[in-house]
Amino acid sequence: MVLQRTSHAVYEAKYHLVWAPKYRKWVLKDAIRERIRELFQETSHHHGFEIEDMEVVQNHVHIFLSFPPRYSVANVVGMLKSISASEIFEEFPRVKKELWGGEFWE
Repeated sequence: MVLQRTSHAVYEAKYHLVWAPKYRKWVLKDAIRERIRELFQETSHHHGFEIEDMEVVQNHVHIFLSFPPRYSVANVVGMLKSISASEIFEEFPRVKKELWGGEFWE
Protein backbone atom coordinates (compact mmCIF):
# COMPACT_ATOMS: atom_id res chain seq x y z
CA MET A 1 0.00 0.00 0.00
CA VAL A 2 1.58 3.24 -1.18
CA LEU A 3 -0.03 6.37 0.17
CA GLN A 4 -0.11 9.43 -2.05
CA ARG A 5 0.49 12.82 -0.48
CA THR A 6 -0.43 16.38 -1.31
CA SER A 7 0.08 19.45 0.85
CA HIS A 8 -3.29 18.95 2.57
CA ALA A 9 -4.18 15.30 2.05
CA VAL A 10 -2.95 11.73 2.27
CA TYR A 11 -4.88 9.35 0.07
CA GLU A 12 -5.01 6.03 -1.67
CA ALA A 13 -7.92 6.04 -4.08
CA LYS A 14 -7.90 3.92 -7.22
CA TYR A 15 -10.62 4.05 -9.85
CA HIS A 16 -11.46 1.68 -12.68
CA LEU A 17 -13.08 3.70 -15.47
CA VAL A 18 -14.55 2.32 -18.67
CA TRP A 19 -16.13 4.19 -21.57
CA ALA A 20 -16.65 3.76 -25.29
CA PRO A 21 -16.77 5.87 -28.45
CA LYS A 22 -20.16 7.18 -29.48
CA TYR A 23 -22.44 4.51 -30.97
CA ARG A 24 -19.87 1.92 -29.79
CA LYS A 25 -18.12 2.32 -33.16
CA TRP A 26 -14.82 0.53 -33.73
CA VAL A 27 -12.79 3.69 -34.34
CA LEU A 28 -10.00 3.10 -31.81
CA LYS A 29 -7.65 1.43 -34.28
CA ASP A 30 -3.97 1.76 -35.19
CA ALA A 31 -2.79 5.40 -35.09
CA ILE A 32 -5.91 6.59 -33.26
CA ARG A 33 -5.40 3.98 -30.54
CA GLU A 34 -1.80 5.05 -30.01
CA ARG A 35 -2.72 8.75 -30.03
CA ILE A 36 -5.44 8.14 -27.42
CA ARG A 37 -2.85 6.44 -25.18
CA GLU A 38 -0.46 9.36 -25.61
CA LEU A 39 -3.17 11.94 -24.91
CA PHE A 40 -4.29 10.16 -21.74
CA GLN A 41 -0.67 9.90 -20.55
CA GLU A 42 -0.01 13.58 -21.28
CA THR A 43 -3.22 14.72 -19.60
CA SER A 44 -2.62 12.58 -16.54
CA HIS A 45 0.96 13.79 -16.21
CA HIS A 46 -0.10 17.42 -16.57
CA HIS A 47 -2.84 17.17 -13.90
CA GLY A 48 -1.08 14.84 -11.45
CA PHE A 49 -3.04 11.65 -12.11
CA GLU A 50 -1.30 8.30 -11.96
CA ILE A 51 -2.40 5.73 -14.53
CA GLU A 52 -1.76 2.27 -13.08
CA ASP A 53 -3.01 0.40 -16.13
CA MET A 54 -4.67 1.33 -19.40
CA GLU A 55 -6.16 -0.76 -22.18
CA VAL A 56 -7.45 0.82 -25.37
CA VAL A 57 -9.29 -1.70 -27.53
CA GLN A 58 -11.24 -1.09 -30.73
CA ASN A 59 -14.53 -0.11 -29.14
CA HIS A 60 -13.82 0.89 -25.52
CA VAL A 61 -11.20 2.09 -23.03
CA HIS A 62 -10.29 0.71 -19.59
CA ILE A 63 -8.26 2.90 -17.26
CA PHE A 64 -7.18 2.08 -13.71
CA LEU A 65 -5.94 5.31 -12.15
CA SER A 66 -5.41 7.32 -9.02
CA PHE A 67 -5.79 11.07 -8.64
CA PRO A 68 -5.73 13.66 -5.85
CA PRO A 69 -8.96 14.24 -3.90
CA ARG A 70 -9.21 17.81 -5.18
CA TYR A 71 -10.64 16.28 -8.39
CA SER A 72 -13.94 14.46 -8.64
CA VAL A 73 -14.38 11.40 -10.81
CA ALA A 74 -16.59 13.48 -13.12
CA ASN A 75 -13.86 16.13 -13.50
CA VAL A 76 -11.20 13.56 -14.33
CA VAL A 77 -13.37 11.74 -16.86
CA GLY A 78 -14.44 15.06 -18.35
CA MET A 79 -10.84 16.19 -18.78
CA LEU A 80 -9.70 12.92 -20.35
CA LYS A 81 -12.67 12.69 -22.71
CA SER A 82 -12.81 16.34 -23.80
CA ILE A 83 -9.09 16.77 -24.44
CA SER A 84 -8.79 13.49 -26.31
CA ALA A 85 -11.93 14.08 -28.41
CA SER A 86 -10.91 17.52 -29.59
CA GLU A 87 -7.39 16.36 -30.47
CA ILE A 88 -8.61 13.25 -32.31
CA PHE A 89 -11.16 15.24 -34.35
CA GLU A 90 -8.44 17.75 -35.26
CA GLU A 91 -5.79 15.17 -36.18
CA PHE A 92 -8.08 12.57 -37.79
CA PRO A 93 -10.91 14.40 -39.61
CA ARG A 94 -12.26 11.17 -41.13
CA VAL A 95 -13.42 10.09 -37.67
CA LYS A 96 -15.86 12.99 -37.53
CA LYS A 97 -17.67 11.54 -40.55
CA GLU A 98 -17.98 8.12 -38.88
CA LEU A 99 -19.34 9.64 -35.67
CA TRP A 100 -22.02 11.76 -37.29
CA GLY A 101 -23.35 13.30 -34.04
CA GLY A 102 -20.25 15.46 -33.54
CA GLU A 103 -19.19 13.74 -30.30
CA PHE A 104 -16.40 11.24 -29.89
CA TRP A 105 -17.19 9.59 -26.54
CA GLU A 106 -20.43 8.30 -25.05
